[in-house]
Amino acid sequence: MKIFDLQSDFETNRPSLFPLLRRFRGADRPLLLRTDVADELDAFLALPEGLPLNGTVAEKLFRRTEEMIVQEGCLHMAVRLKVAEWCYFCIDIQNVCIGEQSASRFLQAKERMANGFNPEGDWALEIDLKPFERGFPVMKETGSIGKGVAFLNRHLAHSVSNRQGNRLLDFLKLHKYGDVQLLLNQQVKSIGELQQALRNVRRVLETVEPDAEWVDLVEQLPETCFEPGWGRRADTIRDTMGLLLDVLESPDASSLAEFLGRIPMVSRLAVLSPHGYFGQSGVLGLPDTGGQVVYILDQVRALEKQMRHDLHDQGLDIEPRIVVVTRLIPEAGQTTCNQHLEPIVGTENAVILRVPFRTENGEVVPHWISRFEIWPYLERFSREAEHELITHLEGRPDLVIGNYSDGNLVASLMTQRLGVAQCNIAHALEKTKYLFSALHWQQHEEEYHFSCQFTADLIAMNTADFIITSTYQEIAGTDEGVGQYESYQTFTMPGLYRVLQGINVFDPKFNIISPGADAEVYFPHTEAERRLDSLHDDIDDLIYGKAHPEARGELADRDKPLLFAMSRLDHIKNVTGLLRWYAECPALQDKANLFLVAGVVDPQRSNDSEERQQCELMHQLMDEYKLDSRVRWVKASSDRNFNGELYRRIADQRGAFVQPALFEAFGLTVIEAMSTGLPVFATRFGGPMEIIENGISGFHIDPNHGAEAARKMCEFFDRAAADENHWTRIAQGALDRVEAAYTWERYAANLLRLTRIYGFWKHISNIDREETRRYLEMFYGLLYRPRAATIKQ
Repeated sequence: MKIFDLQSDFETNRPSLFPLLRRFRGADRPLLLRTDVADELDAFLALPEGLPLNGTVAEKLFRRTEEMIVQEGCLHMAVRLKVAEWCYFCIDIQNVCIGEQSASRFLQAKERMANGFNPEGDWALEIDLKPFERGFPVMKETGSIGKGVAFLNRHLAHSVSNRQGNRLLDFLKLHKYGDVQLLLNQQVKSIGELQQALRNVRRVLETVEPDAEWVDLVEQLPETCFEPGWGRRADTIRDTMGLLLDVLESPDASSLAEFLGRIPMVSRLAVLSPHGYFGQSGVLGLPDTGGQVVYILDQVRALEKQMRHDLHDQGLDIEPRIVVVTRLIPEAGQTTCNQHLEPIVGTENAVILRVPFRTENGEVVPHWISRFEIWPYLERFSREAEHELITHLEGRPDLVIGNYSDGNLVASLMTQRLGVAQCNIAHALEKTKYLFSALHWQQHEEEYHFSCQFTADLIAMNTADFIITSTYQEIAGTDEGVGQYESYQTFTMPGLYRVLQGINVFDPKFNIISPGADAEVYFPHTEAERRLDSLHDDIDDLIYGKAHPEARGELADRDKPLLFAMSRLDHIKNVTGLLRWYAECPALQDKANLFLVAGVVDPQRSNDSEERQQCELMHQLMDEYKLDSRVRWVKASSDRNFNGELYRRIADQRGAFVQPALFEAFGLTVIEAMSTGLPVFATRFGGPMEIIENGISGFHIDPNHGAEAARKMCEFFDRAAADENHWTRIAQGALDRVEAAYTWERYAANLLRLTRIYGFWKHISNIDREETRRYLEMFYGLLYRPRAATIKQ
């Protein structure tokens, strides 16, 4: 959208634009969001004086306006031309003229709108990481976002062919396991020597049996510079060396990626997840404890299996080790979160390592602490956890995976000291969950401490070597909505700092790798031989039994199918919203019962204020709409095997699963339900929009339009009653979708491939990144640490 075209269009349509601009000013709101601007625009275009603006450049501008600030006779506008492409304009209402302005000027206007007159003027500390991109590859096409490794492979191939050949040689000499050298020893001094040695060995390998193993071959090889790690069998060794010759001769993206994918550089992993109750049973549904725990445990099982497979194929008899580092909670209730070490079930050599939080005096904090209040403990935790981790692993990890804002910050601190690769997984970024959370951070500071969290996010995003997301939307949103990471691109926290570029979603560090559901637990309800029939009586009693202190409601009609939802009882999960939709739709009540597994039923049993509020609202709605004969609400269950069979039991009765969240970063319960063959209705905001093919493998619903969502559910049950194959078609579509895109096997293979490729990238670019690291250290020391120190310990 060129400014010349806008200026010309404004001049041409001045008579129609003037009343529209006055309308925006007269809306009596200092800040209009995209929907507000659209509503005012639509109302004006319906009037006779608005007709000339239809189809104009000006109309397109207003359609793309995400925020409009009405201030001092001007309209300051943040315009999102397309995904992750922003520009800023200022319109003089009286003179009907438009001009571009900088992001900084727009944020200044936003700060004045939020805080009024500032006696110190418009100066603020400005954070801008864009200058550090110079010399680093950045993508340009929106379709490339989240496909960073493919882009980076092409860049690396070009680098190797032009100037980085010797760095590749050095990289191959780096790899060791303990004191055992892998791949190459120091005898090779140049690329030419390496190429000749590879040719000599390949000629010998062509004369031996394909299944001959390295241990039997090594004495026959004509060169002594090669060490274990090229492969177990002769055919694999020959192929790997051939790939390296291709890379050295004429590198291309695919051959380089395949070769790097074979390097034995991943045998020890650290996974960080400090907040909540991290355990294998009895924790789900406790404060700050939900899908992230399930995700990590399934992730670890899949990674260990894949690492063992890779190491075997590489010819190494190395036992992979994975350590999940979390917080030790002495007052852990009925959980195991007070245990220092806990083996992870379903693995051979993975453990949970728990390290306590300590006060400034070094005393162990005995009780659970909200994820919003743990910031002052993390720096000390990172050092103590690092020491214990290295002791347990008997060396440095090859990769540190951070989870959520706190785990990612700890990963940043730890990897900067250890010099190892860092992977971030946000799961959910709080900034997009709470409207104007950055702008009004001071009002929320006592409860949420967003100043620490958003600062920690910026630091961790920019120190990470690569970032994994489950969906494209998580990075860059859609045409209609801003992505979670994109929201960190430009924003202000008035009185603290303004961010001109906090993260670039075109950075090749972003990659989409979607998780799956544990196939041993969540399998189709039609696989009768695997079903846990012994649980059916307990499940039926849970659904249809008498009301008791941990369950409310007693279903009167057992012949109706079930609408089923299972989640934490948080505001963002919107379980109370689903209950209200159901309560206000008699037609849906006639067609289905509502079964809710969420939080606790007795608010006195929760020490989380938000959960208690939602719990009390649930009871209020049940009372107000007299729902006890049509709704069954039970406390959350942490038994995954039980939950898997619960999904299948509801599928037996041709029910459906509902995920009504206001926003869902991914939607693991959606995958779980689909994996059992249960039709799913899920929020259109976030991951489920990409997981579900609407009308084929499930249905999208808008949580802001509950009546419409309830109508869709009515239509589904009507069609299922009229056509017995309709339910089956959607159920099979769900199973097919999961099998095609959402499995842990695929996830683990992709993550380990990224680890090797980004490990190489870290090696060849490490010197150039020193400036960024120093900038972020200053940001941490001057901003994060003082903010964290304000939180009471």
